[in-house]
Amino acid sequence: MRIGELAERTGTARRLLRYYEEQGLIIASRGANGYRDYDEPTVDRVLQVRGLLDAGLPTRIIKQILPCLDKPRAIYFPDATPEMLATLEAERDRMARRAECLLRNRDAISGYLDAVREYNRA
Repeated sequence: MRIGELAERTGTARRLLRYYEEQGLIIASRGANGYRDYDEPTVDRVLQVRGLLDAGLPTRIIKQILPCLDKPRAIYFPDATPEMLATLEAERDRMARRAECLLRNRDAISGYLDAVREYNRA
């Protein structure tokens, strides 16, 4: 698929897709005309990258962990450093705290909606 279709299917600007390619996060083949051509799995890869970026991970870390997200999952880090592992642990812990906060907020909103609906029934 061309970059425009990938952008539409993932809700990602073409500029960002080019950046992801430049950073080695996605790969495109080139047609005879020089246009980028992406395969179907790139849609999921872009969504993974966006999710990891939204979670706060920098692209340099995302590039290192993306192979672990593929199936079959083969975990191999020839360049894993103590600093990188510490960064991943800190990011994982930050994500866990964020997830807990989101769950508390979801539960609070559900409680509010339940109370409002009950009040309106009375």
